[in-house]
Amino acid sequence: MRISVSSIVALAICIICSTACCNNDEYGYQIKNGIAVYNTPERPADQISMIGFAADPIDTVRVGFIGLGMRGPGAVERFTHIEGVRTVAICDLYPEKLEYVQKLLERGGKPRASEYSGEDGWKELCQRDDIDLIYIATPWLTHTPMAVYAMEQGKHVAVEVPAATSIDECWQLVNTAERTRRHCMMLENCVYDFFELTTLNMAQHGLFGEVIHTEGSYIHNLDPFWDEYQDNWRFEFNKAHRGDIYPTHGMGPACWALDIHRGDRMKTLVAMDTDAFNGRKLAQKRGEDSYANGDHTTTLIRTEKGKTIEIQHNVVTPRPYSRMYQVEGTEGFANKYPNQGYSIRTMGREIEGSQDGKAMFENLDGEAYVSKEMRDALMAEYQHPITREGSLVETAKKVGGHGGMDFIMDYRLIYCLRNGLPLDQDVYDAAEWSCLGELTRVSIENGNIPVAMPDFTRGGWNELDGLKLHIR
Repeated sequence: MRISVSSIVALAICIICSTACCNNDEYGYQIKNGIAVYNTPERPADQISMIGFAADPIDTVRVGFIGLGMRGPGAVERFTHIEGVRTVAICDLYPEKLEYVQKLLERGGKPRASEYSGEDGWKELCQRDDIDLIYIATPWLTHTPMAVYAMEQGKHVAVEVPAATSIDECWQLVNTAERTRRHCMMLENCVYDFFELTTLNMAQHGLFGEVIHTEGSYIHNLDPFWDEYQDNWRFEFNKAHRGDIYPTHGMGPACWALDIHRGDRMKTLVAMDTDAFNGRKLAQKRGEDSYANGDHTTTLIRTEKGKTIEIQHNVVTPRPYSRMYQVEGTEGFANKYPNQGYSIRTMGREIEGSQDGKAMFENLDGEAYVSKEMRDALMAEYQHPITREGSLVETAKKVGGHGGMDFIMDYRLIYCLRNGLPLDQDVYDAAEWSCLGELTRVSIENGNIPVAMPDFTRGGWNELDGLKLHIR
């Protein structure tokens, strides 16, 4: 059989394309046997794992806030209700935004803060030697550069979601945190929702048996909000990027329920999206010709221990808000959207908990949701320990911030720093929950191929035995 030169060249190209991708950088990927596999370089000698890391206690946490647009002012106001914290400095690109925040401090009985503004004002703030924590609430593309710089200045960092927009940025956060020994916590508030926390506590007490599948999403029609983002940055990001670019609200609670990098790890994902039907209409209304992000993106993830996660993203179709949150176990099920409910099989089982909790269960077969009365009793019985402290829940609901979960998040951040405890979320959470932005794009643009998820812990994912939110 004769083979032409052109056929040989074509075959060679196919072989090359089957084993490598255009990304050959240090943290890039190669396509091997139909799977996109990312590089995971060895940890440099001057870096130490941040698994279980706790810094020295800080009696009064001195904070600098960067970004006073949509999220920043609310954070400053919430901090006026938390003991053991002092707002030292505030910064925004636009100086006219500073006075409003100063008045929030005064209204909360706190002294005015030092002010910074302009292109490099945030760097000047980070360079101060009287700040312990930098709180970043700026547009997405600035999150990693600011967080890295702050850690390099010796500051702990709390950064809004997503913490990173690429795999390279994820590694920047991990490597900098490991090298500087500074906390880098992503401000994922949805893990502190009361239903999610209670359900997590139920799962950890075995009510659902072994958790084998979780679901989460960010489904939120942003039509009323597009014009509120500074310089259209969020629209521009959606216009330019395909994949699940805002995954962390769904990822956080789902990963906590499965003990991700606390005994299990996410191993492989596959993503698929719709065309940009409404996305293109949105672009046309704004005088643009193209729009990369699909209207609806779905991602499936399989873990090392054979469990699964489903994550969805949709910000352009008219449907009710949903984070989808579901926890499925071998003996039970929890669901938040559209209606909160629990389904638990108890026949022939020994249930952990108090005697009152055990008395609730009598021959439930798990084929239907428990009654509202039993659901409310269960949620009272299994209220998470971190929300039982004093009047925390009442204060959170009064202060607000997405129903109080923002306040719980900020309170826990300061509580752990003041007591020298590991933070609830570490830098590996920030990387793992943020990395779907790039990984889903790679899967979709290569024909929905599987993508092997990077192990940002570099083998440390099973050093801890389950998720623990530390209490003094």
